[in-house]
Amino acid sequence: MPIRVQNDLPVRGILEEENIFVMDESRATQQDIRPIKIGLLNLMPLKEDTELQILRMLSNTPLQIDVIFVNVSSHQSKNTSTSHLNKFYVPFKDIKKQKFDGFIITGAPVEQMPYEEVDYWEELKEIMEWTKTHVTSTMHLCWGAQAGLFYHYGVDKRPLDAKMFGVFEHRVQNRKTPLVRGFDDVFYAPHSRHTTVPTEAIRSIPNMLILAESEEAGVFLAMSEDGKQIFVMGHPEYDRVTLHNEYMRDKNKGLEIAIPKNYYPDDDCQNKPLLTWRSHANNLYTNWANYYVYQETPYILEDDE
Repeated sequence: MPIRVQNDLPVRGILEEENIFVMDESRATQQDIRPIKIGLLNLMPLKEDTELQILRMLSNTPLQIDVIFVNVSSHQSKNTSTSHLNKFYVPFKDIKKQKFDGFIITGAPVEQMPYEEVDYWEELKEIMEWTKTHVTSTMHLCWGAQAGLFYHYGVDKRPLDAKMFGVFEHRVQNRKTPLVRGFDDVFYAPHSRHTTVPTEAIRSIPNMLILAESEEAGVFLAMSEDGKQIFVMGHPEYDRVTLHNEYMRDKNKGLEIAIPKNYYPDDDCQNKPLLTWRSHANNLYTNWANYYVYQETPYILEDDE
């Protein structure tokens, strides 16, 4: 089924070239169906890249999905034009009275800062509190997952000696949980972060399920038992070249950066990276949208007055 986006969203053309069914607003109004309403709080610097990556993931569900891009008012983006934000994004303050079937909070390049020093932290706290009453299920990604664990459970992140950077092997736990239905025993996913939340700290949270972890990268996937809060510690939405672009960016800046692990054939950045995580990434988003959003949400979303 299609994903619904604004008629002239720039990444729409790329999605259509990939044979992803994208429905514009005019056609959607003719459909006698209530689409699943998912908000995307995009905190990543290259917002159009993240839009494309997340829309790819959501497009593999059998559901019609209406995606609303959300931004914070307390931060001025430096890497995305104001015109793009004004045209395609809505501030959280304008949607806070609405109910959503699902909500996604992305990562952000602020992981080495204390949470309280992030300029939009107070607004993000308000958003995370709001999700508890206005969203059926919320997915947190990378720094968004660390921030969610800190806000909801008081579990803080820790700095790593070296950046967790590359594609890592993970093993499934709690296989009967629908979120990992269809996963192989071993699967791969990208990580790109300087901090971590220790496995033992996550394991100590009451009613928290660890669904996948890595000997090297730690917990990858965890969720509250009721499925309302889901935490993804890596970046399964990344496309083939995202880690490459990050590596070359830092290398060209003269920063100390190791080659991403398990990514380039023969660890040679001149070789085309192997894409080894896409099927499980698609499975994760499909399972979330089906089992934790669609099957749990009310048929009619009643917004606040």
